[in-house]
Amino acid sequence: MKKKTIGNMIRLGSLVLVMVLIALGIIHEPQNTPGLSTKKSTALTSNYHAEDSSFQNSFVRAAELGAPAVVHIKSKVTVETRRYQVPDAFREFFDNDFWERFFGPPTEMPQQFSQASGSGVIINEDGYIVTNQHVIEGAQEIEVVLHDRRSYEGKVQGVDPLTDLALLKIETDNLQILHFGDSDQTRIGEWVLAVGNPFYNLSSTVTAGIISAKARNINLLQDQAAIESFIQTDAAVNRGNSGGALLNLQGELIGINTAIASPTGVYAGYSFAIPSNIVKKVVDDLMKHGEVQRAQLGVFIRDLDSEMIKEMNLQGADGVLVDSLMKGGAAQKAGLLPGDIITSIDGRVASNVAQLKATIGTYRPNEKISMDIIRGGKEKRLQVVLGSLQGPDDYSEALSARLVKALGADFKDLTETEKNKLGVTAGVQLVAIHAGKLRNETMIREGFVLLKVNDIEITSTTQLEREIKKLKGGVMLEGIYPGVGGKYYYAIGM
Repeated sequence: MKKKTIGNMIRLGSLVLVMVLIALGIIHEPQNTPGLSTKKSTALTSNYHAEDSSFQNSFVRAAELGAPAVVHIKSKVTVETRRYQVPDAFREFFDNDFWERFFGPPTEMPQQFSQASGSGVIINEDGYIVTNQHVIEGAQEIEVVLHDRRSYEGKVQGVDPLTDLALLKIETDNLQILHFGDSDQTRIGEWVLAVGNPFYNLSSTVTAGIISAKARNINLLQDQAAIESFIQTDAAVNRGNSGGALLNLQGELIGINTAIASPTGVYAGYSFAIPSNIVKKVVDDLMKHGEVQRAQLGVFIRDLDSEMIKEMNLQGADGVLVDSLMKGGAAQKAGLLPGDIITSIDGRVASNVAQLKATIGTYRPNEKISMDIIRGGKEKRLQVVLGSLQGPDDYSEALSARLVKALGADFKDLTETEKNKLGVTAGVQLVAIHAGKLRNETMIREGFVLLKVNDIEITSTTQLEREIKKLKGGVMLEGIYPGVGGKYYYAIGM
């Protein structure tokens, strides 16, 4: 009897202890408690599906807004049909005069046409459409097909080769349009939709991806004054998507799809769109003036690298280095100096050259901007009144138009400090390569320090310009690369 009493007391004590621990939260009730776990699981599942449904609906709403405002553009282009009676493999080596002397005039063939296909975005209820210039370049006829399959003749209102944009108009009204979003506010990792008409017959195709990078310069336009600061995405874009819309999940236009990075000519992972802030500025100018009024800062700039950041004791990589200034240009008038680092324009970060050029590209001549710089390790703010690309500080006054056109390159004078560091007494440095002889005929790279042209020592860009104007026939360039031993030689024909 005594043992039984003790046993009962032990069991009662254990039960009390367990109840106390549960009350304190040290021991939890099993998850399969009837009623409680079922209700909690149902609530969690319900919330999950609600959130998932809301996220999915964002894509659906954006697609529904975008698709009716994206058009199919068909351009009719004349194809060269004059042919010489010689194999194609040989014709490319000689000009037309050669073939006419030996084989007579070319055979006249019936006129032929090819049809290019692309996309466009309706930005105005009265029929204004923005697309890429390369979509309608050389077109004799332009057909614009709407989402509902209505077809209109497209008339070119203006083009801007420096951004690869064109403005068309069709004679109709009450169209569904896309509203411009702020491309500066887009973020890497943000979901986006690409809307267009790939492969000619896949009209109103919508694809999704994320923003992979911003301010990308892929040297697509190959012009020293071109503005390239693309939004890079992994949304699938193919031939025919050019000129189509890049949308955020609010259904706003944040870019015009323009190019893909591909070894095959079809989508291979990355596509590039012109930011909407650039598009809006260009389109506004074309609508009001028929041409783009482009502002000019008047500087030669380059991206910062790790060596510069370390040497200047900078905290980060945001900013661009001022190499030199255009005489009489806006930057020089505002007090900017070579060696300054531009970090922002009106609060918009200038993380690299492409981004700074894109930012300046959204302003007009004579507008006043606030420029933040670093000089000698100290922050400073300058007020700059922008010049005009067609004005006194035009690019062609800083570099000979002939030199840029012939060589396809930008050179800068070396400072005495740079000369001492390189161990030279003369020379000019190649800071940018564009379409031209150097790219086409040599393997020269940016950074090359040109010491001699045909054994003539070069001391400045002004002298280089004079020497280039005199040259005919073969030209030998001699120079060095900083940090690399030995001299390098490049031959070109003038």
